[in-house]
Amino acid sequence: MRIQRIRLFIYIFFVSFLGISQGKFHIVDSNKESITMPFVLANNLVVISAEVNGKELSFLLDTGIVNTILFNLKFSDSLELKHVEKIHLRGLGEGVPIEALRSKNNLLQLKGISNPDHLIYIITDDMFELSSKMGMDVHGIIGGDLFKDFIVKINYSTKKITFYRPDSYDYKSCKKCETFPLEFFNQKPFINAFVENQLGEEHEVKLLIDSGGGDALWLFKETHPKIMIPDKYFDDYLGMGLNGDIYGKRGKIAKFRIGSFIFENASVSYPDSISIVTAVQNNKKRNGTFGAEMLKRFHVVFDYPNKKVTFKKNKKYFNDPFSYNKSGIEIVYGGEMLVKEINSSAGKKNTPKKETNNIIEIINSYNLAYKPSYVIAKIRENSPAYLSGLMVGDIILEINGSHAYDKKMEEIIHILSGREHKKIKLLVSRKGKHLKYEFYLKDLL
Repeated sequence: MRIQRIRLFIYIFFVSFLGISQGKFHIVDSNKESITMPFVLANNLVVISAEVNGKELSFLLDTGIVNTILFNLKFSDSLELKHVEKIHLRGLGEGVPIEALRSKNNLLQLKGISNPDHLIYIITDDMFELSSKMGMDVHGIIGGDLFKDFIVKINYSTKKITFYRPDSYDYKSCKKCETFPLEFFNQKPFINAFVENQLGEEHEVKLLIDSGGGDALWLFKETHPKIMIPDKYFDDYLGMGLNGDIYGKRGKIAKFRIGSFIFENASVSYPDSISIVTAVQNNKKRNGTFGAEMLKRFHVVFDYPNKKVTFKKNKKYFNDPFSYNKSGIEIVYGGEMLVKEINSSAGKKNTPKKETNNIIEIINSYNLAYKPSYVIAKIRENSPAYLSGLMVGDIILEINGSHAYDKKMEEIIHILSGREHKKIKLLVSRKGKHLKYEFYLKDLL
């Protein structure tokens, strides 16, 4: 089953002083030219393991930011952070700047890779709890600090990422590969591509490459006269930025082209102007974002030192349809809940010798186990879920007759992104009561 594409979880754009970086990443074994490590692919996003001052954590790999960020440190008592000072951050969203911490001279280690003098930002606000939005433990984001010291190859099919020493990487002949120049602004990578609007007009756009954004494309309507919102669209929640929720319009674009790679009817989102004002002010040439749902369709080689990126078709995902959640509900991980599970066993029942019939006895036993819970965090007005009577805060217990706790979050989103008119049956818990709801998925595009 293909992993369902989901909307952006979190986009972060820092003001210029966040470009500060310290130390360099290096391969510990001087005899090795590269290090390969596995990653978890969750909702199009790459999650890797790393240690901060000896504490093992999980990080979202995000080319859309520069520095390393930690969120909502519930484990702060066991994580030693060095040289900490208070600062304020501003990014995307509707709110005001938030308080954060900046910590210098930390030891950050990946498998065979180390940086003994690493700068980390810590956001303590509970609203930035990545684990709830991804359905798995994710403690922070690691960005361009890691990419700038290596040539990085990401294979989304095998779920492997390789870090090469820049002076030892060999660009082998590859007829199906295409290499594109990268332009850096505030140490973030931008690429030029082409979009075709509903009038059939093709025009060039400059896009931030953001491996940490779950959507395929974002376009900023205010930045180019030929960027047009299509006739068919709907207003939607696009995700969370550093300063609050991000809303906008969701639709499909006639054509998206990068080199000879062409995508028709690709998903695209148009964030509202209030949410992107900081991003536009910081880089007036930027027209949008090239996100993870698009990146996953390629085998990618990021070469920050030489300012270029190489794409090759990923046969596993390249032709996947662009789909979206048609239910209108946003779900988050709600923590673990205690569930009573049934263990059944069968055996022959002892019967008198005169009786010839075999009687099979089913013996049930029960055990309690902690399982993941999923909560409805947002409901789009007038969506199928909204009209059925579902409410924010409802805990999903069953979906189409199966226990929700036996599924990953992306599996549930996959079900909610099925074909139009597909029937969805939910059993939810609301204030201790179990309630049943039914609705049919509706395609708005």
